[in-house]
Order: sequence, then structure tokens, then C-alpha cells
Amino acid sequence: MAHDFNNLLTAISGHCDLLMLRHDAGDPDYGDLVQIHQNANRAASLVGQLLAFSRKQTLSPEVLDLRDTMGELAHLLDRLVGERVRLRIRHATALPPIRADKRQLEQVVMNLVVNARDAMPRGGEIRLETEAVQLTREMQRDRAVVPPGPYALVRVRDEGEGIPPDRLAKIFEPFFTTKRPGEGTGLGLSTVYGIVKQTGGYVFVDSTVGQGSCFTLYLPAYLGAVLPVSDTAGPEVEQAPDCGVVLLVEDEAPVRSFTARALRMRGHTVLEAESGEEALEVLADDTLAVDVFLTDVVMPGLDGPGWVSQALRTRPGTRVVFVSGYAEDSFAEIRARIPNSVYLPKPFSLAELTAVVQRQLRAGARPVPKGGTQSLDTPS
Repeated sequence: MAHDFNNLLTAISGHCDLLMLRHDAGDPDYGDLVQIHQNANRAASLVGQLLAFSRKQTLSPEVLDLRDTMGELAHLLDRLVGERVRLRIRHATALPPIRADKRQLEQVVMNLVVNARDAMPRGGEIRLETEAVQLTREMQRDRAVVPPGPYALVRVRDEGEGIPPDRLAKIFEPFFTTKRPGEGTGLGLSTVYGIVKQTGGYVFVDSTVGQGSCFTLYLPAYLGAVLPVSDTAGPEVEQAPDCGVVLLVEDEAPVRSFTARALRMRGHTVLEAESGEEALEVLADDTLAVDVFLTDVVMPGLDGPGWVSQALRTRPGTRVVFVSGYAEDSFAEIRARIPNSVYLPKPFSLAELTAVVQRQLRAGARPVPKGGTQSLDTPS
């Protein structure tokens, strides 16, 4: 479902981007185009929440200090809770670092805080707390088994109405909500669950009717070394070419049409194919130079990784951009198997598409001192 919907949304928002380039803000039609674009983005966000619940998101984990992350989020959280609710933040000392996707972790905390706010329609206090915990033995709770080891805990407590016991087991299910129609999608807590589980953590809830609720996140402590950021400048290089030859392989005609037009507008030469087999036929011409392969992952017949693996035997070093309507669990394995490859999730905007292709094109240029020569398609 996510794959098919994101293909449709890529075509809708992409062609909308193309139209917006031909209208300025004073045009009577510009406001309608903005509405189309915003609603396509809302639809994409809903699909993203479903992917979060099913733990199929593309995460960009990094080593985080929870105190810094919560500190940067504090101002936004204050605005979210409103005037009748007080937000108290308390951090533990000696809090261990964690490894997580910062943007997704912020989404988790925001969802929990908003949920706590909505549970207190007459106002009250929300407490956001962190704690360092060392489990000496495995902990079993709510059909989950938490392995022993160090954890960073995040708690969100409210003084709200509480959750009845018969509903407590369902709160993380997609589309389950106790709010009135139009007040929520029922995906907030299911998104929290999916993100935390995909990060390797656990989420539990304690609630008493009439007294409030407490959501607790167990996030594994990061035990690896934190590498210092080097400020040593690399060798001075000439600017890589801004335009290149892109082989676009996409079986969905509307998506292929938008993608090809967007790249040609940026000055790239685009070769189109609607299948992996057709792409290999195009590459049979040894005189044809190609800088970047841009391909869908899932296609009938030869899939993206399949035809790219064959093509790289005769064209090693070619940069690759994989796109897909959903994040596959196996993409890490694909990236390890196919060098110089990056992933672009659908739906993508015109700006995101051209930026990724530009980065791959520049990464394919060999750094040389100024005044030297450069070569594209260099094996790495």
C-alpha cells in the first residue's frame, strides 16, 4: 500500500512542483497549487506514520545526548502545550548517550507531549523526565522482554483523565483513538511504538483513571566510541560539473515523466527506461557515457539492485540513486553490496531529487588539485 500510494503522491506533488515553477506568488492559480502541494504532503505524512508503525522507515541514526536533544525541543514543546498546561523538564545526571534518528526521536517526544496535553482539557502539568538505568537482569513486561544492560529512560507524565484498563491494550494500534472525529488520526501512539521499536527500544504505559498516565521509553545506551569531528580541510579541488548523464529507470510512467522533466530542467541529459531489462539494452552501447543510475527498487522483472549489479560489471564506479515508495529492511544489505549508492524515499520533491543527483554527480568526480583534470565514473 505504501509503495503504490507513494508512487501516486510522487507524481501529484512532482507535477505540482513543475507547475509552481511557471507561476509566481501573485498569480491567481498559485494559491490552488500551494493547497494541492500541502495536501499531498499531508497524505505522504500519513503514509509515513503507517511505515513508522510497521517499522519500515528509513532511519538516519546518530549518537545523541538526550539533554541536548530535549533542550533544543523545549521551546517548541512549550508552544505545543498551550497556556493552561505547564511543562516541567528534569534531566538525570550521568545520562548515557543513545544512537537514534534525531528527527524521529523528536517526533516521538512531541507525540507523547501532545497526547498528554489532550488528556488534560482543563489544564495541568506535564513532566518530561530522563533517567539512567542499569538492568542487571532481563525485565519481562507486557509480553516484552527487555535485555539486561544500560538504558536511557524518557518519561512523559500527565495529570489527565487516565486510560481505562479495557483500552490500555489497544492504544498502540493504528487508527485506534478515543478522540472525537476530526481531532486525530489515531496514528500518534502507533507512530511512537514503531519508531521506538525500530530504534531498538521499548515503550510502556502506566495509567490510572482519574489520576493520569505515564509513558516510559527504554532506549539502549550507546557503548561505542564517539569520534571527534575533524576540522582539517581536505585538498583544494575544482568544482565538479553541474550537469551529467542520468539513466532513469522507472516503471511508473507518471513518476518517470516528472523525474525526467525535472532533471532536464536542471541541465542534465536523461536517458529513460521503463524496466531493468530495457536499461541494460541502453547500456549495451559501449560508447555511451553515463554518470548516474537513478532507479526504482521494486519493478516487474529485473528489480533495481538486480540490473544495477549487472551494469556495474562493465561500468564500475558509476554512482547510483535508489528510489522506492517504502523503505526496505534489506537496503542496508543492498548498500553494502552496491558501492556508491544512496537511497531517496518516495514521495520526493523536485528540489530533493535534483539535490541528491547533484551530490552523486559531484561525489563521482575525482578530487584533484586546481589546474588538473577530472574524470567522472571513477571506480572507488
